[in-house]
Amino acid sequence: MFQENGYTKEEMKVTWECQKIMGLPNLPVSCTAVRIPTFRAHSEAITIETEKPCPPDEARALLMTAKGVTVKDVPADKVYPMPVSATGEYNVEVGRIRKSLVFDNGLDFFVCGDQLLRGAALNAVLIAEVATGVTDFETA
Repeated sequence: MFQENGYTKEEMKVTWECQKIMGLPNLPVSCTAVRIPTFRAHSEAITIETEKPCPPDEARALLMTAKGVTVKDVPADKVYPMPVSATGEYNVEVGRIRKSLVFDNGLDFFVCGDQLLRGAALNAVLIAEVATGVTDFETA
């Protein structure tokens, strides 16, 4: 069940229990817990800290314009990145975008991507395209 702050109750329990066990009620703890079926997609929980504030809605809008990214971020409707849905897709799925509980200008988000389609091989081709200016290696 998702909470108002964008975290699940399970994630908040990790924060609360760490603070309780350590006897540090203000201990900064943030985590992402996701139960997922996997096939061949990699998943990452990512926390970033920006120099200036970047609200989750602003980050979400920016990511929606990013090439190679599909934003899946409607937790209330159970729409978020999953390895099973990222498998077979060229784009990387990004979601669960929320303000970090730890960093003042921090964001937490979850990413899933097909390790064969968007992994090292495709990224090598994309880098080569930028470096050479050739954008269609099949006919080059």
